[in-house]
Amino acid sequence: MPTLSATNDDAALPAKTEAGLSRPISLMINGTVCPFTDLRPDSSWLEVLRRHQGLVGSKEGCAEGDCGACTILLGRLRDGELVWQPVNSCIFLLPMADKTVIRTVEGVAYEDGKLHPVQQALIDHHGSQCGFCTPGFVMSLYGGWLNRSGFTAAELDDLLAGNLCRCTGYGPIIRAGQALAGLPMASWETERLETETAFLRACEDLPELAYQAAGVSYLAPHTKEAFSQAYLDQPDAQIIAGATDIGLWITKQNRKLAAFLSVQHVEGLGSITEQEDGVFIGAAVTHAQAADALGKDFPDLGELWRRFGSVQVRSSGTVGGNIANGSPIGDLAPALIALDADIWLRRGTETRQLKLDDFFITYGQQDRRESEWVEGLFMPKLQPGWRFSCYKLSRRFDQDISAVMGAFALKTENAVITDARIAFGGMAGIPQRAKSLEQALIGQTVSPAQGEENWIDHALAEDFTPLDDVRASQAYRLLAARNLLQKCRLEATTGTPLRLAGDGLAESGLCEKSL
Repeated sequence: MPTLSATNDDAALPAKTEAGLSRPISLMINGTVCPFTDLRPDSSWLEVLRRHQGLVGSKEGCAEGDCGACTILLGRLRDGELVWQPVNSCIFLLPMADKTVIRTVEGVAYEDGKLHPVQQALIDHHGSQCGFCTPGFVMSLYGGWLNRSGFTAAELDDLLAGNLCRCTGYGPIIRAGQALAGLPMASWETERLETETAFLRACEDLPELAYQAAGVSYLAPHTKEAFSQAYLDQPDAQIIAGATDIGLWITKQNRKLAAFLSVQHVEGLGSITEQEDGVFIGAAVTHAQAADALGKDFPDLGELWRRFGSVQVRSSGTVGGNIANGSPIGDLAPALIALDADIWLRRGTETRQLKLDDFFITYGQQDRRESEWVEGLFMPKLQPGWRFSCYKLSRRFDQDISAVMGAFALKTENAVITDARIAFGGMAGIPQRAKSLEQALIGQTVSPAQGEENWIDHALAEDFTPLDDVRASQAYRLLAARNLLQKCRLEATTGTPLRLAGDGLAESGLCEKSL
């Protein structure tokens, strides 16, 4: 596919639309403007690239956003600057890339055909064997390079957590990544970035996308009012944000959805607003955005977000989508419940707020009325005397579903617990507070004491009757929940991190003594 010169101003503008007509999906692929008018809205970008664009470098290894072989880069403006996000093209739907620029592995090499330093480093350090996963690794490393990320071994471990390789053992790939540290950007690369940035700025003036093909519609309103009205008019439409779950409905369950309603471009939903008594998180804020904005003030939340899937998943998945999904094993809900968060719901012009723990009713059911949608969440500031900790237990550190997720907010005075908010995931059909355990803790010392197992176990048994399943037995979950509580108390008492990422959390000040 040819690329654009930075001076080709007319070609680098979005396609024009005649008055009264729905506009095409507008984006760039490897420097070329590519409007789309007739492909199905539920087509994945992997399908679009391979079947319709002739770009077959991206591979399908899992079709569920786990292996990273299909990774592409998506460029968007954030605060006026071009930011690159790696995404799993196997579950990222066509219209979701509207008003973006895309880079695929075919667009990485330099204009004269010379390999990019990322590609050359993988060759020099023997980072490719069968080669099936290599395009995905190239794109993840390339995204880190474009964003000027760090390339220490620990940073690369996080950057590449969403890319799987069955051949090299990862050592050569990590060494290739380390070789990229400090490498300058070529002038050709800078010129292309300028072209892409100009295109994105021109896209900001485009009207909302109302796209339809093959009997499937996709609407992306720009205002809350327009979104609310559209949902009132079409209550059966599927609300879509990052598609990290909905994409699997399409690829794994072969579900056919007739209408999509996107929150991506609704003004205000993609931002985090600081208020005097807390922060408001818009429903379309991605996990990556939230971790960057809130991880410093809430280190445990930052560590939890670090273990959300992968960089690709965190770049697409949203806070609002994670909560609205209502999964009993979603990791974020228990943490926000322990932090006493409120959820904001809207229907038409009416809004209502309720405590997040009241939003979840039973498995698969939330307190959300017809045509009512999640506008955002309010997370209050942690008040003096309170300490927050959360822990995720899973068989793998990265990209795994929790067997148990525990979140603990404890208020202490003179080394005694005076109040508590505790919530668990994986222990019931919904994310749920442990109210009996909260009451039992009041008046206890922060430091665990011998012989406490009986009353803790009794309280947990009153709160939960976990299932036996492939991830864990009921007995394991109850024991793990008790041990997570004791770990929280020990960390509060000693200031010593008792988890795999302990060194990083200690540097953040997370485990300073609270007594």
